[in-house]
Amino acid sequence: MSEDRNTGTDKIELLKVDSISAGYDESLVLRDVTVRVNENEVIALLGRNGVGKSTLLKCIMGILPITQGNIAFCSKHVQAWPSDKRARAGMGYVPQGRDIFPNLTVWENLKVSIEVSGKDSKGRLDLVYKLFPVLEEMLQRKGGVLSGGQQQQLAIGRALLTNPKLLILDEPTEGIQPSIIDQIEDAINTLRSQKEMSIILVEQYLDFAKAASDYFYILDRGSVVEEGSTTKLNDEIIAKYLTV
Repeated sequence: MSEDRNTGTDKIELLKVDSISAGYDESLVLRDVTVRVNENEVIALLGRNGVGKSTLLKCIMGILPITQGNIAFCSKHVQAWPSDKRARAGMGYVPQGRDIFPNLTVWENLKVSIEVSGKDSKGRLDLVYKLFPVLEEMLQRKGGVLSGGQQQQLAIGRALLTNPKLLILDEPTEGIQPSIIDQIEDAINTLRSQKEMSIILVEQYLDFAKAASDYFYILDRGSVVEEGSTTKLNDEIIAKYLTV
């Protein structure tokens, strides 16, 4: 299932992953994958374990080189750019496992992003505290003693402080208690309503993915096999490609 997604004046293309392939050593993981993200849009990347979702995110961020195809971000071809240049151009990435600094306090973790961004971050810090109030309450606690859900909120907060045009979240609800999943969903919906960034969301929790996204792509065996408005993610597609 494919949909016509004319960009038009109200839908400006932010990211275009165009017919890319990539893999590890001699193993090809992604095969001729095309994904588009418009401005102010939340995209869900779905699929069973091992189909290439996290690999696709690594290619977008420049962590893994592509073997063919092109990646355009803000109308610039970026496939040859290193990860740090892509980050400075406006890509924020929260990988699986959160990747916070466990021996630094919450404030020190946040301060790293503030210093890296090199811009006035007062408003963005206020936004992070609004989205995740627990972080302001725990500023002096070490990141390593936080719960998994609190670490995830910290990781997302750090990414937001870099003022990204595109926020990339890899399995943000994995291993997290339901109450914090609800907070993360509310945060994504708040960011959607502000219309200041786009989000790519890799997610196994289908109810969360459907509630938080506008459009979906399903990967199977390294290729895009379905795409469409999230409202059209029906039981037949779920049973065919997403049910374990």
